[in-house]
Amino acid sequence: MSLLVVGLSHRTAPVGVLERAALTGEVPTRLLHDAAASSTVAEAALLNTCNRIELYADVDKFHAGVAELSLLLAHHSGVDLEELTSHLYVHYEDRAVHHLFSVACGLDSMVVGEGQILGQLRDALAKAQDEHTAGRGLNELFQQALRVGKRAHSETGIDKAGQSLVTFGLEQVAAGAGEIAGKRALVVGAGSMSSLAAATLVRSGVTDLLIANRTPARAERLVEILGPDVARTLDLAKVPEALADVDLVISCTGAAGVVVRAEDVAAAVATRTADTPLALLDLAMPRDVDHAVHGLDGALLVDLESLSHAHAASPGAGDVDEVTRIVADEVTAFGAAQRAARIAPTVVALRAMASDVVAAELGRLDSRLPDLDERSRAEITQTVRRVVDKLLHAPTVRVKQLAAEPGGASYADALRELFDLDPAAVHAVSGTPVGGRPQPPGGGVR
Repeated sequence: MSLLVVGLSHRTAPVGVLERAALTGEVPTRLLHDAAASSTVAEAALLNTCNRIELYADVDKFHAGVAELSLLLAHHSGVDLEELTSHLYVHYEDRAVHHLFSVACGLDSMVVGEGQILGQLRDALAKAQDEHTAGRGLNELFQQALRVGKRAHSETGIDKAGQSLVTFGLEQVAAGAGEIAGKRALVVGAGSMSSLAAATLVRSGVTDLLIANRTPARAERLVEILGPDVARTLDLAKVPEALADVDLVISCTGAAGVVVRAEDVAAAVATRTADTPLALLDLAMPRDVDHAVHGLDGALLVDLESLSHAHAASPGAGDVDEVTRIVADEVTAFGAAQRAARIAPTVVALRAMASDVVAAELGRLDSRLPDLDERSRAEITQTVRRVVDKLLHAPTVRVKQLAAEPGGASYADALRELFDLDPAAVHAVSGTPVGGRPQPPGGGVR
């Protein structure tokens, strides 16, 4: 697999660009299918979160792959290619694996060390499997990334130092609007991030919580989980009038436009009697809360842009260094295993050819010595096979060792040339048609 990553994130693009590039509705699915259908791509997966959009692909040509994936990102995001290109990053082969493993460990997150990215990676893999765009290569890669992420959190303290985006956002709210405990809160949305926000609020001491969602049934399920003594549903259309009765609003929906308008916030602030500002935490991309709320007296808006600026502190350097070492070791091991796997079909084809030669020569022996007794024939057969096995043992073991090193694919080529192996035989072992690459199978182990 020749892995290519093309993407943009909070590290390379301002929030305004990320907001305009945000993929919502059916757009991610269409992008995924278009990427997989590209002539340069065999497999594709899309990691689409509130602060990153990344296409992972198995490509046969680097430059053509970069051009095609960049064009697709521009087309589906609606951001002009020339503007988007200045914010894109590209990683290839081992660097691409290193990037994915770093993402899985939370090293590349807005809040370093947060663990929510593992669930997002799992969802990205499941989506690619369901849409039949991920084959064995990306399945193995993403499964290994998930294992590396879990290892980093279990073997280091990065999971203790790292926070979820919700937790970090609530810390910023508390700094500007007082303790969370005892506040009356409204959560707009009932997806994974909103559910996490609601659960975090309850753990933080909120006992009066409203849940509003476009699909009432999802809001009702969330209320059942949290408990009706703590939470209750609210009609989404009544959110503007409810703003005056709460102290904190957290919004994270998949809406394409503004959900909480500045004029509604201004009206709510005008009728509030509390001496603390109305706090709004906007975790959506594109934004749910009108940016103009930043300029309103009596209101405190914390959004992804302000969170990005606020996150100057990071986990202890020792934990980050330790996770960095884990990532480096895992990338080396993964690369060695992938390179070794590439030689396996050639070794199997070589041994199959040797077995065919032995069988042909034993058949010739039978025709020349038809009266040979079974005992003698069995001894000769065993001797010939033993000689062939001994001759092949050292070169096949050594070529596997060499293949695990960088540039190891050349040893497989040399082996095929030296023994004049039929390319069709090698491809038959790997399941790859001659002149092509395996097509992504549907589904996979999750």
